[in-house]
Amino acid sequence: MLRRVLGACGIAMFAAATMYTLETAIAAEQAKPVDYSTTKPADLVSSTPKGKIQNPYKDTQADVVAQGEHLYLSYGCNGCHGGGGGGGMCPPLTNDTWVYGGDDDTLFRLVTLGSDELQKAGYVRKGREPVVEPMPPFGAIVKSSDDLFKMLAFVRSRYSENADQHYKFGTPPEEQ
Repeated sequence: MLRRVLGACGIAMFAAATMYTLETAIAAEQAKPVDYSTTKPADLVSSTPKGKIQNPYKDTQADVVAQGEHLYLSYGCNGCHGGGGGGGMCPPLTNDTWVYGGDDDTLFRLVTLGSDELQKAGYVRKGREPVVEPMPPFGAIVKSSDDLFKMLAFVRSRYSENADQHYKFGTPPEEQ
């Protein structure tokens, strides 16, 4: 009888320890932070639910903004949007008109996927700006998600003080 009780206790303890280990491993994997410096933008987009991509940088971080400006110029964004983001043959990035939305997630996906694929993913135009051609996809060109986040911090830093600050990050949810 004692053997059965001890055996049952041993099995129960083993099962509990296994379950705890499995739950701990799953929780640790889910909580594991993403290394944006090694994650391609397209991989982040495909692995992150819509609306959940958030820029870890702020447009007030001078060192990040400077790096973002360098990247913006080196990836050729200035060819269409102008050197300071004020526009050219494509929309300015400094005013309060966000063609698809100004939140971090939408901007990250727009640059990564391009406007045609963004529309196929269910996004619709919210604002109007003169546009010569669709936004091409840069997800395979931009080296890392970290680079793209820094470029977006630069773009945010260029937001005009004359534009409505209420719309700096797109139309607020309560107005949508």
